[in-house]
Amino acid sequence: MSAPDCTLCELPTDGVDVTDDAGNEFCCSGCRDVYAALGDADVDADAVRERRQASEAGEKANATGDGPGDGEGVPADHEATFLEVDGMHCATCEAFIETVATRTEGVSAASASYVTDTVRIDHDPESVSTDDLAEAVSGLGYSAYDREDAFSRRQADNMATARLAVGVLVGMAVMLQYIVIIYPTYFAFPFYNERTLEYLNQAMSSTSGTYFFIVIAVLTTIVLFVTGKPILRGAYVSAKTRSPNMDLLVAIAAVSAYVYSTLAVIFVESPSVYYDVTVAIIVIVTVGNSYEDAIKKRATELLSDLTAVQVDSARRVVGEGDESETEEVAIDALEPDDRLLVRAGERVPVDGEVVAGDAAVDESVVTGESMPVRKTAGDDVVGGSVVADGSLTVAVGPDASSSLDRVAELVWDLQSGNHGVQKLADRLATVFVPVVLAVAVVAAAANLALGNGVTEAMLVGLTVLIVSCPCALGLATPLAVAAGIRDALERSIVIFDDTVFERVRDARTVVFDKTGTLTTGEMELIAADVDDDLLRLAAALEERSAHPVGRAIAAARASGGARGDASASSAPAAVADGGAATAEDGGGRSLAVEDFESHARGVSGTVDGTAVVVGHPALFDERGWAVPDAIREAVAEARDVGRVPVAVGRDGAAEGVVVVGDELREGWEETVTALDDSGVDVVVLTGDDERAATVFEEHDAVSSVFAGVPPEGKAETIERLKASGLTVMVGDGTNDAPALAAADLGIALGGGTAMAADAADVAIVDDDLGSVATVFELSRAAGRRVKGNIGWAFCYNAVAIPLAVTGLLNPLFAAVAMGASSLLVVTNSSRALLSDD
Repeated sequence: MSAPDCTLCELPTDGVDVTDDAGNEFCCSGCRDVYAALGDADVDADAVRERRQASEAGEKANATGDGPGDGEGVPADHEATFLEVDGMHCATCEAFIETVATRTEGVSAASASYVTDTVRIDHDPESVSTDDLAEAVSGLGYSAYDREDAFSRRQADNMATARLAVGVLVGMAVMLQYIVIIYPTYFAFPFYNERTLEYLNQAMSSTSGTYFFIVIAVLTTIVLFVTGKPILRGAYVSAKTRSPNMDLLVAIAAVSAYVYSTLAVIFVESPSVYYDVTVAIIVIVTVGNSYEDAIKKRATELLSDLTAVQVDSARRVVGEGDESETEEVAIDALEPDDRLLVRAGERVPVDGEVVAGDAAVDESVVTGESMPVRKTAGDDVVGGSVVADGSLTVAVGPDASSSLDRVAELVWDLQSGNHGVQKLADRLATVFVPVVLAVAVVAAAANLALGNGVTEAMLVGLTVLIVSCPCALGLATPLAVAAGIRDALERSIVIFDDTVFERVRDARTVVFDKTGTLTTGEMELIAADVDDDLLRLAAALEERSAHPVGRAIAAARASGGARGDASASSAPAAVADGGAATAEDGGGRSLAVEDFESHARGVSGTVDGTAVVVGHPALFDERGWAVPDAIREAVAEARDVGRVPVAVGRDGAAEGVVVVGDELREGWEETVTALDDSGVDVVVLTGDDERAATVFEEHDAVSSVFAGVPPEGKAETIERLKASGLTVMVGDGTNDAPALAAADLGIALGGGTAMAADAADVAIVDDDLGSVATVFELSRAAGRRVKGNIGWAFCYNAVAIPLAVTGLLNPLFAAVAMGASSLLVVTNSSRALLSDD
């Protein structure tokens, strides 16, 4: 019988004996500590567990609680497919996509998120393929495709650009006719003489005038149904899901003006047409949305140099002994027990067991542990980890899968369930749209009851719809968000998700990863309690090592020694051909390195005729070298505070200690202190050993420290913290990606991995921790700007709608007033956000 899964994160507990007083079993002590501190939090643990099981066994209920199929179990033989959906931009889009997907034969559940443009579909692979799913979801302007399909994404971008170009160019053609021909018939333009005006009026009333209006009608139709397609689709989805939004309000105004004008051309001899209103509404709102998208795209391009961490192929060993050779194969082609050759600097493709070789393996991308672990035959290795030195032959595990791939699956699962909030303008529209429609109908009916003609009554109703300021309301959110993204870019902060400015209000908890976030993630020489001559010999020896500790010693020696160590002088080193190495001392004399040997706990060799050993005291014991008690104590003390100490000796005895560590990031104390002073709880969450987090545990501004927590455990920790209020996660590595996706707001440092950035809502390009506070300032400022824009639009409506109802404002003046209010919103949004403070 297999061991039960971890009580916190559901990972297997085989071979692990970690329990609490209640008998709960855990995969590690970190998960046990998190459960002890947060296990009783009011969190829907069952829903979280079901979501996790879905990605592993295909057995879950639809945990979103939205759309059809709620609560229906997913059969075990169904698999999850993730698609990117272009065109989703609001909560109603999510509900619609879920409805369409679940109506497809063979689909048992679906969960969509416009925040990440992702939909997860659980389906029977035998009855419906991925291509069938993409085809089923695509339509009405939505375009679904595989997340890795760059061509489809580029095609969607090109279509959006073409749609905008059509709107601007054709719209200009329509507006030119209005400015040159139609408007002069409404107003006595001073640059037209009386005869010209009389000629234009006669022309508009003749048969040629009818043809002229038909041409304008055709051009307006192109603008409405090509450029305005996303708006009309959003209105349709809004009406179908019975959730009025801004798209519905904008579409009602644009379509009403279009329908009235078309009917007037058909039935009225000398019509007054308002196609200009339709064109103006569609083009203005589309340009505003496109501007926001362009700013977001610019932001994303800043992170194009992020490191991708997954691999597509592996080097498989074929044959035995001297006759063995290697071949490149795709990851999908690997079978259990296949042998893979992984060389220094390469990633282990999948989880497995070392069958030959000896190397230091950096697992930080998955576990968060900053120190590489020595791996020899019989040790397990994690897919996605990096071989730092030497080479390994790895037997593929029984699942032929990678821990890194499982982390990616978890991130996608979290993203597809991360439903977006309903934007403020859309929330207001749920009330405003019915009110405007009711007022327009009542005003038209009242005019008919008072004996006015049908045309006059329709004009009053049309004026109410136009004057309801759909442009100003439609621009209020996208322009304010674009201003926030723009101002963030100027501060090297990239905003991926426009709902950041809607979701972030008052953060209750900010969770920091340690390695690469509160620390630099790079090993540096902290102290060197050895004489300069011995440090010079040790650095020359470590030049032959690929281990991060060795590189730190060699690099520090080349740059002048340990930080704060005045006794160390620069001695640049170089590796010579043929297996020997040379290094120059302070006087430029070359040092010869011979008999170099890498051990599980250090290195040894002969440098310039002197036997040198650098490593753990146990290595000295194995070789019979003397190790003074003072050195053993110094090593133990440094290890207790999370540092990496190594003993250094020559000619049979250890003489000193060199301390290497993951350096704390500049300004980390100021950042956590400022957050603590503002009433936010600061939590440190790391996959590192608890000793490496001691410095944070002792800091007054840090309320809790959870160490030794795996990626899945980090996501569960975030879920529990969210139960007490809005939770923000700040991290940089792939092991942080599930937590970043699970948090109410994820902030990734730009020097991290692509998966971390993909899971986050915000990325700080220059790795400045101080920018975390700036993110919150920009969010609050953008929220104030949105509210200001919407407030102006409603104040304007409070004056304009009564005038329209009483007939004191006709559609033409309503259109002018609408344009003026839109201009005010544009001007207000163009100002720098933080200048308001």
